[in-house]
Amino acid sequence: MMKRFILVIIMMISTFGVYSFKNNATDAKKTSYASYYHDKFNGRKTASGEIFDNSKLTAANRTLPFGTTIKVTNLNNGKEVIVKINDRGPFHSSRALDMSKAAFEEIGDAGRGTIPVEYEIVD
Repeated sequence: MMKRFILVIIMMISTFGVYSFKNNATDAKKTSYASYYHDKFNGRKTASGEIFDNSKLTAANRTLPFGTTIKVTNLNNGKEVIVKINDRGPFHSSRALDMSKAAFEEIGDAGRGTIPVEYEIVD
């Protein structure tokens, strides 16, 4: 009985191919809001262990792996910036990204505080 079960499993794998474990949900474009870090966080250690620098193009996200590079697009003006995830946050449910001030200012006005964005993983 067990041999028959194993044979069926092997046939299913060969028929349908190897299943890809790549999570397409994380690869899709997502929309949310982004804010930026206050200057008081300069020099502090991030969750990844890096020292935070508000002049670098970095961001925080609750779930993306550290080192992930994403393209962030301001939905109001179409401007884009590439950032690296190096921290966890934001800890506000309506936002998906906390960006360094330099990254935020590449695509929006820091006086606004938050902007609507679309973001996606880039290779």
